[in-house]
Amino acid sequence: MALIVQKYGGTSVGDAERIQAVARRVVAAVKAGNELVVVVSAMGKTTDGLVKLARELSSQPSRREMDMLLATGEQVTIALLSIAIQELGQSAISLTGAQVGIVTEAEHTRARILDIAPDRVKRHLQEGKVVVVAGFQGVSATGDRDITTLGRGGSDTSAVALAAALKASAWEIYTDVPGILTTDPRIVPEAKLLTEITADEMLELASLGAKVLHPRAVEIAKNYGVPLVVRSSWTDDPGTWVVSPVPAPRPLTGLEIARSVDAVGFTTDQAKIALLQVPDRAGIAGQLFGALARERVDVDLIVQSIHEGNTNDIAFTVHKHAIGRAQAVAEAISPVLHDNFVPSHADILVADDIAKVSISGAGMIGRPGVAAKMFRILADAGINIQMISTSEIKVSCTIASKDCDRAIAALCQQFEISTSANENNTPAVSAPAVRGVALDLDRARLAILQVPDRPGMAAELFGILAANNISLDAIIQSQRTRVINGVATRDIACTVAQNDAADAKRVLEASATQLGCGAVVVDESIAKVSIVGAGMVSNPGVAAKMFSALAEAKINIQMISTSEIKISCVVARSQGIDALKTVHRAFGLG
Repeated sequence: MALIVQKYGGTSVGDAERIQAVARRVVAAVKAGNELVVVVSAMGKTTDGLVKLARELSSQPSRREMDMLLATGEQVTIALLSIAIQELGQSAISLTGAQVGIVTEAEHTRARILDIAPDRVKRHLQEGKVVVVAGFQGVSATGDRDITTLGRGGSDTSAVALAAALKASAWEIYTDVPGILTTDPRIVPEAKLLTEITADEMLELASLGAKVLHPRAVEIAKNYGVPLVVRSSWTDDPGTWVVSPVPAPRPLTGLEIARSVDAVGFTTDQAKIALLQVPDRAGIAGQLFGALARERVDVDLIVQSIHEGNTNDIAFTVHKHAIGRAQAVAEAISPVLHDNFVPSHADILVADDIAKVSISGAGMIGRPGVAAKMFRILADAGINIQMISTSEIKVSCTIASKDCDRAIAALCQQFEISTSANENNTPAVSAPAVRGVALDLDRARLAILQVPDRPGMAAELFGILAANNISLDAIIQSQRTRVINGVATRDIACTVAQNDAADAKRVLEASATQLGCGAVVVDESIAKVSIVGAGMVSNPGVAAKMFSALAEAKINIQMISTSEIKISCVVARSQGIDALKTVHRAFGLG
């Protein structure tokens, strides 16, 4: 007998007819010999309606009272679904988050799960009952045991946390799409259904705006090894499986706030090439990385900084054994790139004495202080950061190779990691080079100009953002330096949620002068298009293909940031949808 946790979203339980359809599916699963825990969201647009009511009474309603109000939406659904299941002759019982033992932080409207004690759920399952659970809610661990809600994606989070606590055979999420597709089908109707995707790939796509699964839920599924499948509520099609390697055992205590970093890695055989002051026009990145791909130069990290005037800096890292070929390509392509626009100080910088150090972990998602902590650790060790590359589950920095051992020792000690991993020895992944394409139209670019080029500046700046609970994703440091009043400076840019842009600018401006920085500039007219695929590292030329496709569509790339399984390009917001369609088509994903 398998124990299965099913989750149904608001559209799946939107009215009485749909609730009856869910009840029939649940009963069929029980008759097939399974034990069932069913987690549900509020019906349809119930939550939106409750929020609207509260706003009619107050412009800033109490967060505690909002939790009390919004938790009622799921409670209506669990009662109705239990009634429908009982009507079909199957015993069922409805339980709130508190009744199933979901204990959270005392953070109203955005609590994280601390622990689950599902003894009551187990007892009802032994009695042969289907347990119907209100998602999105729990009870605070301290004080008066108030009702709390988990924020966006809370029902997904409740369901997978229960699956982990119960050691369920699988977590099934039923929604209004047939599974996980290669991109948003509302923009690209020919998007293709994936049969499977890795948890790391899903974490990246979910964090980039894919709405099917919330990153917090995928994080828990990965950390606790919960098999996960996304299926349609309206068909019996197999859907999409999210797969991940078997994790090391971990306690349920501190379920969502335990270790944020699981691994520290390093690579010592890296070399960096930076092309400074290349023209800021469509096609430049495509020409450069296309030439590198033709010479079979495998590129690791790529960053393109914010532009200054009509030029950009582009830097990339390669394996040391390829530095000769990479430098030859850069020197040969530079005159071509500068055709009709030759800056007076065009230059190619080559460094073959660098190392890459990285931290990674599914628990980094939504925790703005993790990157800042890494930067602070390196600064305290007197180590200057040359390049930064980020994703939702990994932050990598290039540093001088002589500093690598000290950096690894400091990172392992501060993040409480017992041993580091040499990423040179990472085996090739048998997976598609590109699994999916995502578009994020809710980003803004934040640039801090003329940042003094000394250890600790990135830690200071991003620590300020973290202290104000502002999350960021792509972080890019310019390669050229400018001497201002005798001090070498660099520009640093990052992308943040549009809703956080004004606050980010305000808090940084308050400290910029004291830190010796220049202006803080925000641009909200951007979009970020990204490709994700675990097989990228085994398929040279992926970046070149993406950049060339955008160039052919006359879409200029403003910024580039990469990780091992993701390449993100910032483009003009007005070209975002065209960029998504172009890249999706270029990789034959339709």
